[in-house]
Amino acid sequence: MTSEYPISEADETLALQVVGWIVADQSRADRMLALTGLDAPALRAGLSDRATLTALMDFAINHEPDLLACAEAMAVSPARIVAARERIAP
Repeated sequence: MTSEYPISEADETLALQVVGWIVADQSRADRMLALTGLDAPALRAGLSDRATLTALMDFAINHEPDLLACAEAMAVSPARIVAARERIAP
């Protein structure tokens, strides 16, 4: 991770699970790429970057139906996703 302090393993794992949930659905992945301006190579390269992880988590968090569906699929509370995002944010 590129930062002055490390991300906890639990938060990083949760963030990567959110990314996995996003890209598991082609239409959701296409929407994410369109809204973030990322392409597939930039997405892959950015998975170790705090700012990219934060932006990807924001994608799910800022659309409540996505946040709720993601949390349900991951068997965590939406609040846990939001809290992890706050800790990861640069």
